[in-house]
Amino acid sequence: MANTKQKKIRKLKKNHSWVSLIVFVFLIFLIGSLLTVVLESMVDYVIESKISSEYQSVFNMAELYGRKDTMFSDEKNLYDMFDEEGRDYFIKDSKGNIIHSRGKNTCTNEGGKVVLSNDIKDAYLYKDSVHGYITVNAAGKIMVDLRSLYKLLSNITPEEIKNGEYDDFVGNADSIDLNAYNETDNQSFSITVNGIGDEDVVGEDITGDDDGVYIGSVVSASNQIYFKIPAWAVVNLKDGSKLYAKVIMKIDMHDMSLVGVFLAVIVVLTFILFVIVLVTVINGIVRQRRMFKVFFTDIIIDGHNWMWFLYKGEALLRKGSSAKKNYAVLNFVFVKYRNYCVCHTVEQGEKVLKKVYTLIQKNLVRKEMLAHVSNSNFAVLMKYEDEDKLKMRIQSLILELEKIDPEHVFSFQVGVDLLPVLHNEKGRVVRRKNIDIEVEYNNACTARATLADGDESGVAFFDQKLIEDQLWLDKVTEKQRFALEHEEFLVFYQPKYDPKTDELRGAEALIRWQSPELGFIPPGRFIPIFEKNGFITEIDHYMLEHVAKDQKAWLDKGCKCVPVSVNISRAHFIENDLAEQIRDTVDKVGTPHNLIEIELTESAFFDDKKAIVSTIVKLKNYGFSVSMDDFGSGYSSLNSLKDMPLDVLKLDAEFFRGENAGERGEIVVAEAIKLAKNLNMRIVAEGVEVKEQVDFLAKQDCDMIQGYYYAKPMPKNDFEQRM
Repeated sequence: MANTKQKKIRKLKKNHSWVSLIVFVFLIFLIGSLLTVVLESMVDYVIESKISSEYQSVFNMAELYGRKDTMFSDEKNLYDMFDEEGRDYFIKDSKGNIIHSRGKNTCTNEGGKVVLSNDIKDAYLYKDSVHGYITVNAAGKIMVDLRSLYKLLSNITPEEIKNGEYDDFVGNADSIDLNAYNETDNQSFSITVNGIGDEDVVGEDITGDDDGVYIGSVVSASNQIYFKIPAWAVVNLKDGSKLYAKVIMKIDMHDMSLVGVFLAVIVVLTFILFVIVLVTVINGIVRQRRMFKVFFTDIIIDGHNWMWFLYKGEALLRKGSSAKKNYAVLNFVFVKYRNYCVCHTVEQGEKVLKKVYTLIQKNLVRKEMLAHVSNSNFAVLMKYEDEDKLKMRIQSLILELEKIDPEHVFSFQVGVDLLPVLHNEKGRVVRRKNIDIEVEYNNACTARATLADGDESGVAFFDQKLIEDQLWLDKVTEKQRFALEHEEFLVFYQPKYDPKTDELRGAEALIRWQSPELGFIPPGRFIPIFEKNGFITEIDHYMLEHVAKDQKAWLDKGCKCVPVSVNISRAHFIENDLAEQIRDTVDKVGTPHNLIEIELTESAFFDDKKAIVSTIVKLKNYGFSVSMDDFGSGYSSLNSLKDMPLDVLKLDAEFFRGENAGERGEIVVAEAIKLAKNLNMRIVAEGVEVKEQVDFLAKQDCDMIQGYYYAKPMPKNDFEQRM
């Protein structure tokens, strides 16, 4: 298959749904990332706002310390005020000595300058050595080690809380109703750290202070328990000393629930979107496969079509496993299928086609393929051992197909192109990497075309001669226009003589091709090609114009000119104004009409008889004589002689050749001449080569003889000398 078709089919088969899936997954990832950024920003905001609030309190302490000389009569009063706040803190002088402290000093050296949302500048925050989950990064952003925090929360047990091991980390709001405690309540402590906040408790203080965790009956005081995550804030004082104070970031269950809900919403929405996209993609893949199946299905026979054969067949032949097997591409043709449809119906014809397809498919084995190409054509890919066995197999299949309908006998013609195993110079089997199955099928069609003239079943194999014939056809077609424009076509003349007097009475114009590249080409090598491709009509005009010019030139030289017949192909007679075209061409040159004879082949009379008769009548009225060429070549009809007002009848050369050219042949020729004379037509005998034939024709009163006995076709200069 051509590369462009291969690419188109691959493009069609390519699953674009996966592209959509990738795009949607990317969008999901993008949306998830954006939501994660939003979540992170929200968490950062909560953390920063809580720390900022605490830091403001520490900053206020520093402001009071800076005014101690004016506001307090004694430093002890200032420190008592600081102590009443209940915050752990210590103050270092400019030399780093602690001059006053309260509580435990758990401040570390890990931390640095922090950026806060309020107006406080030169704020510093340091990690706590016991519960060091808050740090500061290089950019001054407050960071919470959530992983370590979660690990701690997962390991805390109610017993540890009851024993006061986490008094500095777990707290309870003051709003809990202590009167709700019921000493007779048998419910035990049921809070797990992972679930703190789901249900709150009141009862006995297990922490030893009013801010501890209580145990007892479950009450409906929600969102009361919180976690106290410490860090150390540092403020530079005016006298060069520094205030170190513990700040507590309180995270209650409301904060955690809000983050958890937001996170859950993100996960759920992302999952739902992914499921929707996934279902959409799967449906798209299913639809595409159904569409591709329809694309590869022939609607007439409900089987594989030509595109399937191209795509799958080429893929099969290119496989390494197929390289060791001989394959053949077949063009299977149902002969006279159209005639069957005319006699019956198209629907009936399609039913027969389906039977043919089914029967051929039944006779195929694994890794052999069949497709309906068009109308009566099928493409088949078969394996074979040798050519003779393959031919026997095909003929056996044809015999089955001929009897597919008991009421009819069908014919099938098959063209075969062989694809034997390929070997390299070392004798190793090589893959058919560059195989083009469309070319191979075309070769099979070319082989089948050699059987097309007959109606019988048959098998034809493609060979090198068919390639050469096709190359020649292409070369002739390619050069025909150039040859016409550069007058490479030459007019040869074959004289016609009176057998009684040996006097020159006329001639026939015959074409030859003298190509600078291809050499001298006889008409049998190019005229049939021109007749098939329609170029013959331009050759007719070319020959008529050149003969008219030659006749005019000879007249001007004073030669005794004789009528010259010019062949006009049957393809020309579909034109209503043919007679006018001939007249105008001759008149343009100035040649008398009586010197031009228009010669028609006998087969032309079996086209549109009414149109032909009309053209002949016009030509005769314009002064041209009209002759029938090749009378008796196989299409003769006495009825056509009755209807056609012809001037000349040319007897085909076959009358004077072969086994029947003796006494019986002479009787036929004599009667044909007598018939023509009675119809007032002149007789020309073609292909006469021996004197006995000349004597016989003279005795029968034949008007002219054209043949090798008198002269072969010759260039115009030689014919001029004859005149």
